[in-house]
Amino acid sequence: MRPIFYDTETTGIRSDKDRIIEIAAYDLLQNRTFIELVNPGMPIPKEATAIHNISDEMVKDAPTWKEVGASFCAFCEGEVVLIAHNNDAFDKPFLEEEFKRHSMEMPKWTFIDSLKWARKYRNDLPRHTLQSLREVYQIPANQAHRALDDVMVLSQVFSLMTDDLKMQQVIDLLSAPTNVTRMPFGKHQGKALESIPGDYVAWLASSGSFDRKENQDLKAAFIKLGKLKG
Repeated sequence: MRPIFYDTETTGIRSDKDRIIEIAAYDLLQNRTFIELVNPGMPIPKEATAIHNISDEMVKDAPTWKEVGASFCAFCEGEVVLIAHNNDAFDKPFLEEEFKRHSMEMPKWTFIDSLKWARKYRNDLPRHTLQSLREVYQIPANQAHRALDDVMVLSQVFSLMTDDLKMQQVIDLLSAPTNVTRMPFGKHQGKALESIPGDYVAWLASSGSFDRKENQDLKAAFIKLGKLKG
């Protein structure tokens, strides 16, 4: 299974309303890169441009997702696994929406969320953002929040995190139950679960956080600690 690292830049954080404006990928085994700007057919909010520095002027003559998506599929041909940081909650939903919006069939790719791996197997770290992991693994800084730059950092971080594991082993380990000991996100990120206030756990439950698939191990840990009812 050939790993392809990828990243998207978007007009916002809502996959149902916002659009992809840049997509990049790196095929590690074949040493090939892919990068395209995308005309989203809508204005790019100033707050989004402030993060990734992609403006309306830059994408006005760019191809639409119909063209870019087809080129991306060609780049990702074969038995591949697509890897992105926060894939399950961000990049993959955006891909799915763009394919759906343009009446295109999305290939049945296998995906890995490197953020989930970091939270699961580097729970000794207080933060798991890509830039935090870059610093932990002493990878030189680059232009953060541009797709190809983030992809190249991710390929190095992920390789170091997983060492010599095969892709299928990574997939199997991600699906295995996790013994969560530290809060993986939020204002108490990095703290031992035993120290998390009960009212905060109750708030997480009422907000629906524990209904999300990626938080099931965290939910089980709080139940085991008696901070949450099963």
